[in-house]
Amino acid sequence: MKLTVVGCSGSFPSAESACSSYLVEADGFLLLLDMGNGALGELQRHCGLYDLDAIFLSHLHADHCIDMCAYFVARYYRHEGGRCAPLPVYGPEGTEHRLTTAYADTPTASSMSEVFDFHTVKPSTFEIGPFLVHTERVAHPVEAYGIRIEHGGKTLTYSGDTGVSPALDSLARDADLFLCEAAFTHGKENIPDLHLNGREAGETAARAGARRLILTHIPPWTDPQINLTDARAVYGGPVGLAAPGATYVI
Repeated sequence: MKLTVVGCSGSFPSAESACSSYLVEADGFLLLLDMGNGALGELQRHCGLYDLDAIFLSHLHADHCIDMCAYFVARYYRHEGGRCAPLPVYGPEGTEHRLTTAYADTPTASSMSEVFDFHTVKPSTFEIGPFLVHTERVAHPVEAYGIRIEHGGKTLTYSGDTGVSPALDSLARDADLFLCEAAFTHGKENIPDLHLNGREAGETAARAGARRLILTHIPPWTDPQINLTDARAVYGGPVGLAAPGATYVI
């Protein structure tokens, strides 16, 4: 598997990065995890506009899904080559309604489903292209899912947005790469079931026995170096910070 960071800023885009979006590739299949603010523009640095094979939306907060509205435009109104065939989109219950409401002026109430083939995510194990994926609901104010992706004997886990969660520990168990949110700062924000801080991300990776930890979803007002230091204090494996354009071979 190859992971490319399309965007990694939390809550809103920073001057350096779009919001959460991550491209996973294997066997020529392109799976996009989330499409937050600014992600569609950045995505085109890494693949063609119509090259995606599937999209997974961890939850329906704008910084993880709002560029799906722009992507709807690109797919629905494409003139050269005709309208795109429906693209599989995996998301929480109500994803189609959420995107239709956000766009606010689709030609019909069902226009989104003309270019997106919506699948409702629940805690389960299933296949997306060549990937075996397992999803679990994590701790966030809205219905939100972490995802474990397996291919060729290797595992990538993406936390989505979550507070401390036994489900996340399970998803990250023995993962070769654990892409984990760290939006909060240890000792500063303490809001249960919302986000992790760097220390909590490191503790989760340690409990799970993950082989590598990459911190992501760090908002512009949070110092990523503090979160990196806090994670290293409790997790003995390699730790890094997600950055736009960074790639990892798993």
